[in-house]
Amino acid sequence: MSAHCQLTGRAPGFGNSVSHSHRRTARRFDPNVQRKRYWLPSEGRYVRLVLSAKGIKTVDSIGIEAAVARIRARGVKV
Repeated sequence: MSAHCQLTGRAPGFGNSVSHSHRRTARRFDPNVQRKRYWLPSEGRYVRLVLSAKGIKTVDSIGIEAAVARIRARGVKV
């Protein structure tokens, strides 16, 4: 599963790990993405979304219908 939120578009960030001796090595900062299943009443089916923790809170706030509309507006197939 790619570390990419379907709603917010949050993707991995890149940087360096810095050791005690100050040597730097490349690393990734992955967002906290989860697979969540929501009931979509307008279509009478479940949809499975890959959302970050902030994306899940956004769905709780605006509702699944509005969230799916935003995802489809970004051009992602749901």
